[in-house]
Amino acid sequence: MQTPTIPDADPERGDRSQQGKGEQAGQVTFKEKISPHFTSCNAWMVVEKEASGGILRRWPEGTVSPREPLATPDRGKARTPTPLFLTPGSSDAGSAPQPCPPSDVTRSEAQRAPATPPLLYQTWESLLFLHWALPPGHLQSSLPKGLTVDTYQDQAWLGIVPFTMRGVRPRFFPAVPGISNLLELNVRTYVYDKTGTPGVWFFSLDADSPLAVYLARSFFHLAYRHAKITSSHGEWSEYTARRIRESEQAHYRFRPTGPTRTSDPGTLEFFLLERYVLFAQSKSSTPLYRGRVHHSPYQIQDVELDASSSLPLRWNGQSQVEGPPHHACFSSRVKVSVHGLEQVLVPGNPQHPSAK
Repeated sequence: MQTPTIPDADPERGDRSQQGKGEQAGQVTFKEKISPHFTSCNAWMVVEKEASGGILRRWPEGTVSPREPLATPDRGKARTPTPLFLTPGSSDAGSAPQPCPPSDVTRSEAQRAPATPPLLYQTWESLLFLHWALPPGHLQSSLPKGLTVDTYQDQAWLGIVPFTMRGVRPRFFPAVPGISNLLELNVRTYVYDKTGTPGVWFFSLDADSPLAVYLARSFFHLAYRHAKITSSHGEWSEYTARRIRESEQAHYRFRPTGPTRTSDPGTLEFFLLERYVLFAQSKSSTPLYRGRVHHSPYQIQDVELDASSSLPLRWNGQSQVEGPPHHACFSSRVKVSVHGLEQVLVPGNPQHPSAK
């Protein structure tokens, strides 16, 4: 196999030599050879299209920081990784201070089942996790008051997750054919509140069921949107998604590789995946809520990407990330219980005692 090389990059601007190749309408299709990008803090990924079939390969190289130089697999020659740029001229200066970041113990204890009874049961299947690293300041200003962007080795992470939801039902009620199954694609980042509780903030959740969108927006205060989503599964799995009233379609084609595993506490994958709290707010003038979910730890695999897209960020009015994701993995199935919401008291927000 030909040894891949990592091109030199200007540390101030990033390597723009391949920008625009393999991507059309905000969608990475890998029709052209693209520049390799560094991956996560636990592994790095070289993405290269081979002349014999366009296979994407991943070389694990131990633990590295996204800001550290990387070496090619067998030559040991260090290169500076291509930095990620979102909004030109933006910076993480002025980021909100972190009042009480979650401890490793707090993150691990979140896996325990809540004491409250569940409201809903559901099963998540064929989950594709795509993540990009970026400076925390790119996201902090877009979060509700009371939430602070959570970081791993000083990097924030922005995720896109398409998956299938099956068997959605309230406690004591059976699933109903035709309305209990749906397809979803969400855009997320990772946050914590003033108590140091780590969780997920969803910028958007697109689903193909208008009823599910209405119920989730009404009762869980989540930013659901109606979209046309399709999926197919075989040797390769595919998702396509187009939000209603949007003209462009996001496309994902992938297949899992290698053995299944769980993520270990302290690793990037644990930081990204093992999240059991969601935060929700209908709009800035309404209260902030916190809810719990519970499931067994994700059984994950590495994944080969044939096509991926950051287009859903544009639907939200967010800046596009550049290049393929810095971390990607797959989980086949997990059974989930969803628990009730509680209000997060934030000074100055509605219904906080100091606001009355």
